Amino acid sequence: MSSLDVVHGYGESLEKLLRLKTFPLAIKLVEKEEDIPEEAKRPRRDYGYRMLICQAFSESRRAGATIALTKMEGWCTEAAVGYGFIEPIEYFLEGNTRFPEGLISTREAARFWAHEFPRLEYGKYAAVVSAPLTEASFEPDIVMVYGDSAQVTFLLSSRTWVDGYDIRCRLSAQGACVHAVVPVVQTGECQVTFPCLGDRRRAFAQDNEVIFSAPIGKVESLIAGLKGRRQIGMGFPIVPKTEREPEMLKSYMELARLTGMIE
Repeated sequence: MSSLDVVHGYGESLEKLLRLKTFPLAIKLVEKEEDIPEEAKRPRRDYGYRMLICQAFSESRRAGATIALTKMEGWCTEAAVGYGFIEPIEYFLEGNTRFPEGLISTREAARFWAHEFPRLEYGKYAAVVSAPLTEASFEPDIVMVYGDSAQVTFLLSSRTWVDGYDIRCRLSAQGACVHAVVPVVQTGECQVTFPCLGDRRRAFAQDNEVIFSAPIGKVESLIAGLKGRRQIGMGFPIVPKTEREPEMLKSYMELARLTGMIE
């Protein structure tokens, strides 16, 4: 089985186990423009206009398109800073994209925000490529899922299933395309991100959606966790029950007995 067959299998498993409404995404950061997949749509060349990164992700997860965005094809400058496509010049670091635009209340707060904004090394990457995980022609760096709270809860519990660790992430209302990718690249850990206003207004992210992103190296264990928990009845469909003193796991009851919580 080829590595791409494995990647496509990951996509099929995630779609089936989580009952996703849109395709899970394969995300790759490309260091050289000549390494962009040949079939990738280049917005300026193929569409005649530039795109936001969140719009590219939306096209991939909804329409199944493979899209590559470079510095000259993107349309969001803050995202370009985050991905290292453009230099974080003093104008940005002084907070001018946030104040006095009205997005942050003071110059000092805007300056702090700009310095804290996640960003990759300037010039390291030439493009970001997105495609449906089941059809990608490349091995992704990151797998990204847009799911509802229940679907993301299952992914979180599967991450804990691997080694007992919960995800520690910084949440933000800005730059979802940056927060869902850059920290994963920098830490090698999973990330949960809320769609930002731009993702909602310009790329059709829904009010019930949350973004879960994982480095490709952790996806196999996440799927194993989803399957393992499903075997003990913790999967879709969720069967709600209204009952007093519901049946609990034996280990829960033993802990209660040992601590005097029950007789």
